[in-house]
Amino acid sequence: MRPFSRLSLRLLAFNLLLVFLPVAGLLYLDVYERRLLAAQERGMVQQGRVLAAALGGGSAIDPPAAAALLDRLDRRVESRLRVVDARGALLADSSRAAAPASVALQAVPDRMGGRPRSVRSTRDNLLYRFGAALYRLWEGRLVPLPPGREADSYYRTGRPLLGPEVRAALAGRYGAATRPSGAGQRGVTLYSAVPVRDAQGRVAGAVLVSQSTLRLRAALAGVRLGIFRVFLWSLLAAAVLSFLVAATLTRPLQRLADEARALTDRRGRLLGSFGGSARRDEIGDLARALEELTGRLARHLGFIESFAADVSHEFKNPLAAIRGATELLAEVEDPADRARFAALCLRELARMELLLAGLREITGIDAHLPAEPARTVDLKALVAELVEGLRVRDGGEGPRIVLAGREGPLLVRASPERLAQLLDNVLDNARSFSPPGGTVTVELALARNGARIRVDDQGPGVAAAHRERIFDRFFSHRPGGQKGQHAGLGLAIARAITEGYGGTIRAGDNPGGGARFEIWLPA
Repeated sequence: MRPFSRLSLRLLAFNLLLVFLPVAGLLYLDVYERRLLAAQERGMVQQGRVLAAALGGGSAIDPPAAAALLDRLDRRVESRLRVVDARGALLADSSRAAAPASVALQAVPDRMGGRPRSVRSTRDNLLYRFGAALYRLWEGRLVPLPPGREADSYYRTGRPLLGPEVRAALAGRYGAATRPSGAGQRGVTLYSAVPVRDAQGRVAGAVLVSQSTLRLRAALAGVRLGIFRVFLWSLLAAAVLSFLVAATLTRPLQRLADEARALTDRRGRLLGSFGGSARRDEIGDLARALEELTGRLARHLGFIESFAADVSHEFKNPLAAIRGATELLAEVEDPADRARFAALCLRELARMELLLAGLREITGIDAHLPAEPARTVDLKALVAELVEGLRVRDGGEGPRIVLAGREGPLLVRASPERLAQLLDNVLDNARSFSPPGGTVTVELALARNGARIRVDDQGPGVAAAHRERIFDRFFSHRPGGQKGQHAGLGLAIARAITEGYGGTIRAGDNPGGGARFEIWLPA
């Protein structure tokens, strides 16, 4: 598997773009709002402290001086500043000297430096209204409603300003409160109260600083609109990426499915093969694997068809001979002729039995070799046992067999019985072609991360035109007409076993004269 394949990277980009960006923005929005509120409150407290310091230090707060100070501030502050005495009576109010903050803050400068943008213009945006409707639907169903806050109807004209935050300031502490802004606005107003002390350090009054969150709401509305735009663009990009991914996945897979449906006819015969692919991802690997699979299947079906034709051809001659001999047996009266025809029938029957045994062996190898248990085998020890067995069986009359090559074990993984069958067939072929008194040399060596076995004889050799055909079924070429009891399957069985274990076998010339068979098996 490829941990960073192209398809994996495409799917990863799709998931990150669809989920990470909008979710990260939404998660950061609450942090951003809390930071804005904290910054606004710090600014209000700083303004209150500066004003309290300017008004304090005397025996009492001078109302005309306080009003004149607020008048000089004009529009330099965005908060509403009020000064009260020790009983909460209003002494001065910045809203009497300048336009109310609620009016001054209706237009909020665009953060990108463009024309002023109001809260209402942002909220009237069609995209914003659509997103707000979705959010209200989610909030109404999944999020519990927040607890109600104290309304801003507490500070009415002509009444003392004795809210909880003012009482805390008159007691010498810092006071704060949050109330709905009212007047049809959905925002809130922050209140901060700071004590004003006289020359003796006693609390002579308080400075009440209030500021609507209208500017903050405008900033948050812009951020929400921006996040919603990012979310919609992410969805659009995800849709495009999904289409591209689907195109790169479904089209090649559909092509493979079409090729698979057209691969065979109604009778199951193979009509073609998969076309493969030049892609360098998993789908390309699949297409090439299917192409290789159909190639192997086609070769196997060709093997079966040619096998049936070869069997039919090989059995036709002995059957014809038996039929002719049996017909003549019914006509001749001479005992010698009848014995000759009967011997011919027996000889052809023995030939057919030899063919059937070889066919059963080669089909068994083809069907059962992959499932047979394999274990580590020392080729040197196995060949030594086979050579010794052949010497005992021949009784010293056959060709001499010489074992040469590597010292020490030479290990492969296979079935010992199949390896013995492979080597026995190759050695039997070499011995059958060797002249009387000749020598068959078996050499073992390491080669190409595997085991190499060379079998050299001193016979007539193998013609170049027959070096591939001698491994075909039922092919037997023996110069001088030496047929013998050979079905032409020994070398075919040897090649089937060798290739079944991932090895190779080939024929060539022995430099000293004769034939050389070279077998390579993976170590």
